[in-house]
Amino acid sequence: MPDRLPQTLRSDARDNRERILDAARTVFAAEGLNVPMREIARSAAVGPATLYRHFPTKEQLVTEAFKDQMRACYVVADEGLADPDPWRGFRGVIEKLFELQARDRGFAAAFMTTFPRALDFTADREHALNSIAELARLAKEAGHLRPDFVLDDLILVIMANSGIHAASPATRIAASRRFAALAIDAFRATPHLQPTQSGG
Repeated sequence: MPDRLPQTLRSDARDNRERILDAARTVFAAEGLNVPMREIARSAAVGPATLYRHFPTKEQLVTEAFKDQMRACYVVADEGLADPDPWRGFRGVIEKLFELQARDRGFAAAFMTTFPRALDFTADREHALNSIAELARLAKEAGHLRPDFVLDDLILVIMANSGIHAASPATRIAASRRFAALAIDAFRATPHLQPTQSGG
């Protein structure tokens, strides 16, 4: 019995950690990052002391909870950059990022937040943004992306997309896809309109 106890405790600790992360992802996705830590502990059915033992700060909890989603964002950006058609790649990045955001409000908030001490998380975020910036440059050179586009424009529409609220996830995703189409159309390069010459 004594020989088995440490292994049992380690197993319990692992279970608690996974339960906390599952609860955090669910709560953050539904309500964003402003949820108190005590609410996450309650949702995970653990005490606050257990929560803080595993994750001393909310930053650490958010970083671990959304590590996989941030890596997915990294992959989305790299896939867009790898597309031989930079405009198609750029459109795909917007569509996929918006859908990720619509499905998971917590991830969207995490992506928009810089965590100075979360080095891996911040590095993945910066890598994704750098890939998107390079993709935008290529799309401009190809003549498809409006020449005055800057990366802050993408951040702006991501922030706007986070404001979509709907009665169900399916409705929110549908609305987000519609907004992505509108944003893409707004970013599309259009021929400069020459003023009409009046006769006379």
